[in-house]
Amino acid sequence: MSSAYLLVSHGSRDPRPEIALQQLKELIDKKQQSYSSDKKLVGLAYLETRPEALHVQIKEFAHSAVVAGCNSLIIIPLFLLPGVHVMQEIPEEVALAQQAMGRDMIIELQPHLGSHLGLTMLFAKQMTAIPTDRWILLAHGSRRSGFQQPVEAMAVNLGAVVAYWSVSPSLESQVEELVAAGQEKIAILPYFLFAGGITDAIAQRTEALKLKFPAVTFQLAQPLGASAELADLIWDLMNK
Repeated sequence: MSSAYLLVSHGSRDPRPEIALQQLKELIDKKQQSYSSDKKLVGLAYLETRPEALHVQIKEFAHSAVVAGCNSLIIIPLFLLPGVHVMQEIPEEVALAQQAMGRDMIIELQPHLGSHLGLTMLFAKQMTAIPTDRWILLAHGSRRSGFQQPVEAMAVNLGAVVAYWSVSPSLESQVEELVAAGQEKIAILPYFLFAGGITDAIAQRTEALKLKFPAVTFQLAQPLGASAELADLIWDLMNK
């Protein structure tokens, strides 16, 4: 008997994140061929944008896992921040799925991807390709109290200042402070997994900042995207 694995994402109407997730799953499947003779059952589920609620998706995948001979299901939230989705909504959905499955399947919720210490190295790699004087780490933000602590810790490790898309301090306010301090080269590092609507909006906002501060050089890094290194982190969470 073995475990099955379900990677849970937020979901998006933009097709790019789902395409990237499928690519990540393919990379993980390739890793399995290299590291294990027994292929693990790996699936994808979404907190939003699906007709079925997450607990229904989990239950349906769990039934498939039982048929495949698995006796446990490991849930891995592919989220960077410990916001409401990670701390409240997903645990509630997992509990509903466990209640529906009863003793047929043990469902275990792993820590979210953003808790992995290796993420710092991935974002640092994004930064090495862009020479600049100051970095702004731009995260989405959350209404949950205390969400900013891991982001601020990441920023300290990367030598960056923090800004948020949905709460303060905003990108504009942090840029204004850096420009007032005399910074002439500023780069923005999106704290996002994949390209999508928000990263497009960040790119537009960056272009607006270039017009507002023509004496400053602005550069924008890409989100992490599907990569072998990101697949390695997910693989590590799968095998903890």
